[in-house]
Amino acid sequence: MRRLWILRVLKFAVIAVVAVIVFSFVVMSLWNWLVPPVFGWHAITFWQALALLVLSKILFGGFRGRPGANMHWRRRMMERWEKMTPEEREKFREGMGRCGHFRSPAAEEKV
Repeated sequence: MRRLWILRVLKFAVIAVVAVIVFSFVVMSLWNWLVPPVFGWHAITFWQALALLVLSKILFGGFRGRPGANMHWRRRMMERWEKMTPEEREKFREGMGRCGHFRSPAAEEKV
């Protein structure tokens, strides 16, 4: 069992390294093909392309983990909403009125 886990981690690491190398070469190739003729700037190396990828990830993407991880709260809220009585739902809607627009999951399904 442990050996299978180690192989999975190793496989993921190899795929991640290959992806970073491929993306860096793509960025370098596109930059060197487009930017020097259009703007007159210098060509960049592989390491500069890698640094540019990291910088763009920091500035525009952040490091939030996997894509679906931040939607756990929505599934949990749907479960809580289904367990509420109509009175509790109305009280919740009134409380959310101060925080902005709130639509119930039932209303979202109808739309």
